[in-house]
Amino acid sequence: MSAAHDDSALIDAFLDSLWLERGASDNTLSAYRHDLQAWQWQLAEYQASLLAPPGKALANWLERRRQEGYKLRSNARLLSSLRGFYQWALGEGRIDHDPLAEVRLPRVAPSLPDTLEEDEVERLLEAPDVKTGLGLRDRAMLEVLYGAGLRVTELVGLTTDALNLRQGVVRVRGKGDTERLVPLGEEAVDWLSRYLRSGRGALMQDVTRPALFPGRGDACLTRQAFWYRIKAHARSAGIERGLSPHTLRHAFATHLLNHGANLRVVQLLLGHSDLSTTQIYTHVAQVRLEALHAEHHPRG
Repeated sequence: MSAAHDDSALIDAFLDSLWLERGASDNTLSAYRHDLQAWQWQLAEYQASLLAPPGKALANWLERRRQEGYKLRSNARLLSSLRGFYQWALGEGRIDHDPLAEVRLPRVAPSLPDTLEEDEVERLLEAPDVKTGLGLRDRAMLEVLYGAGLRVTELVGLTTDALNLRQGVVRVRGKGDTERLVPLGEEAVDWLSRYLRSGRGALMQDVTRPALFPGRGDACLTRQAFWYRIKAHARSAGIERGLSPHTLRHAFATHLLNHGANLRVVQLLLGHSDLSTTQIYTHVAQVRLEALHAEHHPRG
């Protein structure tokens, strides 16, 4: 078997372990595969294998990427993928030392997520025409997205049996196939109730299908289709700033912290496995507080 085939088998074994042991998502596995295959192709220039990279190969590649315009954050993510692979190989006994142990990149400052002010959220929520079934669906989806802080993929994948409107909670299947119960809030419960009474049936040919928010063919609305709807509603609401698929999730977390919520509570609601992932929102809240202080304090 050639070295290239050996390396491809190694990549497959590593990705299998990520899936089996950590429940890594398809997107995560695809990103790791992309990075490792790119590294494999770089090593082919040296006629070297993944398990025995030449000492300067990675540093040379990272510098070349920098000159080609790749950002520091992109190189940091690539290095993180490679480190994960070599830590796995070390644990499996395939190598006796980590060849990247001495490779360092400058620290990457955390980027602050895009978010919306509270009045902008209100305008966005009120944008759909709730006299139509589509408008009721979109209003209910936006209310759930903001009221529960869901990821867009979690939202569009909801089924009717995930809801308990009497208790005001939704069961969410998140990253790594983990489940969490998230409170919805009164507004989201109210709009979901209205949608289920008057909107969902008008959008479906077979209401016994499980999709809570149907798209074509009574299947769950796709992430891309919902994102198109969000952008259309943002335009009609006069929101000019750029939005991302996670904008309302970011607003959910930031506004909770602005109003005094505990960081660990926000972590649980968002479904973050690591508190450090949630801490980025403290920076967003701090920026907002500083802006308010500068605007309203007599010595701001």
